[in-house]
Amino acid sequence: MRAVQIERVGVLRSVERVQPRPGPGQVLVRVSACGICRTDLHLLDGDVEIPHTPIIPGHQIVGTVTEVGEPATDEPSLEPGMRVGIPWLGWTCGGCRYCLSGRENLCDLARFTGRDIDGGFAELTLADQRYCFALPEGHSDLELAPLLCAGLIGYRALGMTGESERLGLFGFGSSAHIVAQVARFQGRRVFAFTRPGDESTQAFALSLGAEWAGGSETTPPEELDAAIVFAPAGELVPAALRMLAKGGVVVCAGIHMSDIPSFPYDILWGERVVRSVANLTRQDAREFLELAPRVPVRTDVHSYTLEETAVALEDLRAGRFEGSAVIDLGTRT
Repeated sequence: MRAVQIERVGVLRSVERVQPRPGPGQVLVRVSACGICRTDLHLLDGDVEIPHTPIIPGHQIVGTVTEVGEPATDEPSLEPGMRVGIPWLGWTCGGCRYCLSGRENLCDLARFTGRDIDGGFAELTLADQRYCFALPEGHSDLELAPLLCAGLIGYRALGMTGESERLGLFGFGSSAHIVAQVARFQGRRVFAFTRPGDESTQAFALSLGAEWAGGSETTPPEELDAAIVFAPAGELVPAALRMLAKGGVVVCAGIHMSDIPSFPYDILWGERVVRSVANLTRQDAREFLELAPRVPVRTDVHSYTLEETAVALEDLRAGRFEGSAVIDLGTRT
């Protein structure tokens, strides 16, 4: 099978791999689409550690089950021909204090798709069937792929903002363009912050229901009740705090961020909160994939071939598109 793998930090290569075979509890999935995530860049750049290389990245996978391994549990088995989504969370131990308290996203032994487990920048991939999800009908594989990380992490981050009405989104990329639609569906007011001078992305945010859009250095017309920081730029955290009303929360939604600079206590005082979001749970996936068609979420997708994976990653780094980038390995509608 064709695949693109990270051989070591900074080195991405197209390779031919032996077709894998599913073990107990696993399924073999023919990949039709795989979203590009900024975490893929962090893995390539060495900002997020890869335990063992080479590894095939990609964790926003849409594909079709082609083969099912022997059952490993009493749970119903997936069947060949089913369309499934495979997200970042690929396995948890099930027995630690985090797993047993509904916080499997914090499991110390968790394994992640595209970091610990070969991911979706390949024609075929293996997955634990307990961490695969049925996908809503009525959307193409390309349109669904960004929901599996950009959507899921954004949904979890949005939940951390409580019932906040005035929501700021810092970094209006793949996650934010999905979260903005969900937030508007929930009756929230969205304020979008982009790179300074990025008028095209600001217009894109307004087209998706944001009532205001501007550069991250500008002040919105009102205080915010909450802010989600998607951009991996630590300096945005104190910037967002300065825009919060008392009692507000800043949620850091990335797996990696540059250092947060020191800031005066008075912009935190007033029961303001800074918190992070780590990974996702299977319950997040079930809830969001049920909600998305009701919004309905529309993903703005820019497709690349498998051979163009390196180009897609560099386009993401440079901010050359609005919405989401997806590797197209032969999608269906």
